[in-house]
Amino acid sequence: MDKLKLSVDIIIPTYHPNEQFYVLLDKLLHQTVRIAKEAKEQDQINLNKIFIMNTEEQYFNKARYEEVCRGLDLVEVRHITRTEFDHGGTRNYAASLSKADILMFLTQDAMPLDERLIENLVKPLKEERVAVTYARQLANDQAGEIERYTRTFNYPDVNVRKGKEDLERLGIKTYFCSNVCAAYKREVYEKLGGFVTQTIFNEDMIFASKVIQSGYQIEYASNACVIHSHKYTYRQQFTRNFDLGVSQRQYREIFENIKSESEGIALVKKTMKHLIKKKKAYLIPDLVLQSGFKFLGYKAGLRYEKLSKKTRKRFSMNKSYWDKQVN
Repeated sequence: MDKLKLSVDIIIPTYHPNEQFYVLLDKLLHQTVRIAKEAKEQDQINLNKIFIMNTEEQYFNKARYEEVCRGLDLVEVRHITRTEFDHGGTRNYAASLSKADILMFLTQDAMPLDERLIENLVKPLKEERVAVTYARQLANDQAGEIERYTRTFNYPDVNVRKGKEDLERLGIKTYFCSNVCAAYKREVYEKLGGFVTQTIFNEDMIFASKVIQSGYQIEYASNACVIHSHKYTYRQQFTRNFDLGVSQRQYREIFENIKSESEGIALVKKTMKHLIKKKKAYLIPDLVLQSGFKFLGYKAGLRYEKLSKKTRKRFSMNKSYWDKQVN
């Protein structure tokens, strides 16, 4: 991208946003990147617009929103219904409203670590081949030892630039990208058709595969950090990985011929060694159970076509997805 100045639009899908979201919104309004109308001559990046794509208006705290935004016209809220929401489609709709050079996607529970998040995430996109960047995710204060190590394994403290030439070496990690916090060159996003619609999950990695196969690069920007982690129950681990398996089965032309399960095995082994080193071997049974539920959910998802619609819905984290399916 040869532009000296880049404009950024931020897109945040929300559902029943709590106080954490309004803190997030306030942090976005106090970044090193200035809003467009306040930008100075020397600024290379400016914030143009924040689009909030909110599902179900009844759950949106308008008073709290207005308190945080203080009448700023750069924040725009669009309300949709649950039946209208789609992981890819809703983000595509928001992207169609944008006129910025860069589309930055966030989830409502991704908290910026500092005021340089936008700046550090967008900078690599000045490189010609880099079309997508994604942020480092750090565990929150409530996370346990296993979740903390998982975050460190998946999001290390080192930048990584990935291209088609890395597929043999990195396998599925070449396509790894997370819309928890990611930025896209809008021209490439549009050229490649945006996110797939009617997908249960994984719209970010599916798009990332198209980016890589088209000869562009993806950069993991480790200095762009958000605090984001979950404490899933065993059942939630199963349902989340069921949805992952479903998405990989539906887009098997992308995922079937690339090594993936070895990454999961490597994570389990390294986590086990980490727990022993930290003298927390008593957590190993929990690790084994978590990994088992993940594996079973993933394998069930790969075979979802053999299951009844009722069973698919029971196994899935995204239950509303199945209400839209005919079969």
